Amino acid sequence: MILTQCPVCAAPLPHTSAKQCSRCKTRYCGPVCQKQHWEQGGHDKLCRKIRKGGGAEQYHANNKYAEAVTVAAEACAEDTKGQTCYICTQALHWKTKEGLVRGCACRGTAGFAHVSCLAEQAKILFAEAEENNLDYNTLGTRWKRWDTCSLCEQKYHGVVRCALGWDCWKTYRGRPERDEFRITAMRMLGSGLTCAGHDEDALPVKEAELAMLWRLGASLHETLVTQSNLANTYMKVGRLESALQIKRDVYSGRVKKDGEEHEYTLIAANNYSSSLNSLERFEEAKSLLRKTMPVARRVLGDNDENTLRLRWSYAKALYRDPTATLDDLHEAVETHEDLERIALRVFGGAHPATEMIQGSLRESRAALSTRSVCEAMAAMTPPGDA
Repeated sequence: MILTQCPVCAAPLPHTSAKQCSRCKTRYCGPVCQKQHWEQGGHDKLCRKIRKGGGAEQYHANNKYAEAVTVAAEACAEDTKGQTCYICTQALHWKTKEGLVRGCACRGTAGFAHVSCLAEQAKILFAEAEENNLDYNTLGTRWKRWDTCSLCEQKYHGVVRCALGWDCWKTYRGRPERDEFRITAMRMLGSGLTCAGHDEDALPVKEAELAMLWRLGASLHETLVTQSNLANTYMKVGRLESALQIKRDVYSGRVKKDGEEHEYTLIAANNYSSSLNSLERFEEAKSLLRKTMPVARRVLGDNDENTLRLRWSYAKALYRDPTATLDDLHEAVETHEDLERIALRVFGGAHPATEMIQGSLRESRAALSTRSVCEAMAAMTPPGDA
């Protein structure tokens, strides 16, 4: 369940013992709140509508998806003006009348689509793979259409990713709790909320996912992925020590399970270094990154987003460290400049990763300029002068 709080008092809801409306399955912390919601909270008027909408969880997901599509289309309106959907070839969706979006690395006149069209494409491709009992790798490739553009092969970001996350969840949430792709749909939702900056909303989704995996006795891989995602959200809401502890455990778990050269281990190393940087433990971060960056460049390549993020984390550790030398600051600027060139070529200027690297580049240049001026002035000051 993604509805993890009582709609009346916002208390956390237990997984199995929560009081619920017998008609629409809306859950409450107890009978007092259920009665209050019916008599004073308007549930008496909404109950039938929620039931017709598939129950509380489905009704909630449908509404959130509709809101997210509207937000995404409005956010992309300037970029999509005068364009048509590359899937249905229309400007307005024939049924929903929604506007166009573009939230990937496509540029020029490529990549414009309706969220509904992108979602329908993903549903059809995945359903075909399941119906024809295609192999697991094919299932995974088809599933990628939920978060990855079929044209530029880069992940969607921002509010577009959020809208697709809600559609993915509302599509598969009715499957059995143990169904792998129901679990993955929940993860898609949490990731989408994070991409749109809704970290407080993403937190209970990711906590619910981890609790569910523990309850089901999920594989170590699934648990590590979910712990990592949860730790990233803890960071975003300011719970830095909690995030660091989880990320350290995840990195250690990945090294033992997958080895130091596996992509999952490299992702875990980047997440761990990010927490170290946030807590200003720069020497530990640099030590970890000096070990993992060459591995990522060899295994994943310089253009891979994970390689870029590892190098970016290292460059930030260099220039943010108060003990940084002038050589460290020069290296930070040079690394940022190389990362910017790669990001512009691979993702384009409007991609969040590119914008974050550019912002960090400006900060590193400012740090270098300030240090250079200070050292130049110190060199010009005669010995003994104040």
